Amino acid sequence: MVDRWMGQSALDCKGYRLRSDGNVAPTTVCAGVLEQLGLADLLPMLIVEAGCDDQGGFVTMRLRPQHVHQWAPCLDTLKVASILQLDTVGSVQDLTREIVVCMLMCPVAYEFPSVEELLSAVRIRINTVHAARKTTLAFHTVEVNRPTDCWRYDEDRGFVILPGASLTKALVKATQPEVSGDLYAFSCYRASEYLILLGIAQELEHCNPALYAQLQTLWAEHPIKSGMFHDVFLREQGSMEQPLPPRFFVPGDRTWFRNPDEPSADASGFEGSWVMYLGNGLFNNFWKRDQPYTLVDKCLEIYHWRHGLYKDAEGEERINEAKVEQLVQSSKADPAEVSRIAAYMQRYREPRGVYTAAGGCMDTTREFARWVCPGTADLVLPAY
Repeated sequence: MVDRWMGQSALDCKGYRLRSDGNVAPTTVCAGVLEQLGLADLLPMLIVEAGCDDQGGFVTMRLRPQHVHQWAPCLDTLKVASILQLDTVGSVQDLTREIVVCMLMCPVAYEFPSVEELLSAVRIRINTVHAARKTTLAFHTVEVNRPTDCWRYDEDRGFVILPGASLTKALVKATQPEVSGDLYAFSCYRASEYLILLGIAQELEHCNPALYAQLQTLWAEHPIKSGMFHDVFLREQGSMEQPLPPRFFVPGDRTWFRNPDEPSADASGFEGSWVMYLGNGLFNNFWKRDQPYTLVDKCLEIYHWRHGLYKDAEGEERINEAKVEQLVQSSKADPAEVSRIAAYMQRYREPRGVYTAAGGCMDTTREFARWVCPGTADLVLPAY
């Protein structure tokens, strides 16, 4: 699975590509960015170059190969925080460092039209991670609800915020029981949208109040979701033809773990699992926030869904989650079984609708927020 990333991995890093008018030396541009991020000590560890294309000048910043090999061999970023001894839960600055270091070794360049957009992108990832850590939901594949003091349900449009309600506060109340005092039912896909939306909205309040006001109005009248949400709010790196390294994640990424077993994938809600990467090798758990998943945890759970498949009284496919949990614990007691399942599941997923013995659960892409700053934002809200 990772063999294709051996050897050349560090040389394939692209990091950041930041638009620049060429009037400032590349190293000065880079030093200014790092200074604003509180990461000036990273400058000697980077390769900084100037370039030009049909859109104008740019500066590239990427981690030097020796540091990539040391911190993320084969572009496996899951241990970056532990290798660098970062406390990404207790320190926002440590979380910032993990985010930036991982981005600086991405094999596909993160494009930014301005320094402000780069800084906003990092802040959105921080917002998203903080929100994901606090999120706990009630799992239900059919029934859904929201706090009634700031949301209402519309048959045609779904859940909209009430007039005068703050979008950020409404999203927090819907997802964070420590604020609302209650659990609300979501699918993991819709929940991931709310976390991304919250991370973006919190940054818009800070950097682009006019766009935030438009977003607030939209969610009171015609909230968008699913495919349109992806198109409006998200960038996606990687593809089925050119996949990202399977263990390359940046805190704040949204990713999908696919259920490669066709029969159990027919059970509603078990086609796969949408999660946010928290950093430090952990993915959020929408149902038990104090029990985030490691990559192996997630692989074991999805693998055993097939063994929890049954039909209910109405003939609908369901998954016995208690049985799945028991099987996961049993597998964890056998290191050889864990290795076998992990090797099988940590292969790239197959295209939608395709199920063969060759497919695993790992997605080929990662999703994250579009540009949001005044004058450069490419997050364009639809008009209704």
